[in-house]
Amino acid sequence: MVLLTLEHVTKRFEATGAPAVDDLSLAVARGQILGLLGPSGCGKTTTLRLIAGFEPPDAGRITIAGRTVADARAGAHVEPEARGVGIVFQDYALFPHLTVGENVAFGLPRSGRSARGERVGQILDLVGLAELVDRYPHELSGGQQQRVAVARALAPAPAVILLDEPFSNLDADLRAQMRDEVEKILRSTGTTAIFVTHDQEEAFTIADQVGVLDRGRLEQLGSPEAIYHHPATPFVAEFVGAADFLPGIVTSQGIVTEIGVFGNVEGREPGEKVRVMIRPDDVTFVPDPQGEAVILRRSFRGSENLYSLGLPSGHRVHSSQPSSAAFATGTRVRPEAHVLHVVTFPAE
Repeated sequence: MVLLTLEHVTKRFEATGAPAVDDLSLAVARGQILGLLGPSGCGKTTTLRLIAGFEPPDAGRITIAGRTVADARAGAHVEPEARGVGIVFQDYALFPHLTVGENVAFGLPRSGRSARGERVGQILDLVGLAELVDRYPHELSGGQQQRVAVARALAPAPAVILLDEPFSNLDADLRAQMRDEVEKILRSTGTTAIFVTHDQEEAFTIADQVGVLDRGRLEQLGSPEAIYHHPATPFVAEFVGAADFLPGIVTSQGIVTEIGVFGNVEGREPGEKVRVMIRPDDVTFVPDPQGEAVILRRSFRGSENLYSLGLPSGHRVHSSQPSSAAFATGTRVRPEAHVLHVVTFPAE
């Protein structure tokens, strides 16, 4: 069942400028987690603000649980507090003068004091902070503050929860831990969620569906696997993982490139010139004094070495190898490509 829809939504902040969100359409099913992925300035946070009601769209329509909350043509705009939306801000936005319990209770109805207290207790149990109910935000760690922010957003049982780069203020180890904990909370409550991030790993780990944005437009929406293995555009291919592009030509035998012939799985016409996407895990090599490629750079990344290989044409490809496979810059090699998913784009 679809819970949230955006239909041709556009938002401009300057009348003559490019739109921050440009003709955006998407649907989120009940209980689904959607990750919006893209670089800074691509429209991710603006999309959340449009859903939350902090910004009215210049065009398009937004519905939540079958109810229209924004319709530019009809002039309809439901205020944020009446939309049934919970929000976790990037900086958590906890009230410093309120205790943990008071922060969580802030969005609950003022009537029914015992019911409010019971709900706060339930939510704090859910996020593992029941024993910290009387502490103040400054007495908490970053991870604990984040869980309080999530608890506060969940307390009113919103139809959808929005998370704006919720892990960006945490160090790497705590970031991974909190990512897992927040996902567990969302899954256990069946909460529909949309979170924005510029971190590919974060989006792929948590989201059921990933939407990739660029300059306000939705480049592709799909499962993490589809986004990575079958990118719809060169931008998606490059943004969701390292990608090189080699020129190729379609023949009756397949797509001929400098480092091999690949299957014409997309059914392109013979004679067509294309660019073939090559990912580092598609390429391997063996040292060979007569090899046609040369190692230009080795980047040690702990669990792997990432090599940049220069080809005779001047093009480069990257190759991911085990951390134990260390070869010096300048070594001549013979590259081999084993492309699991052949993805091509028209030649520029």
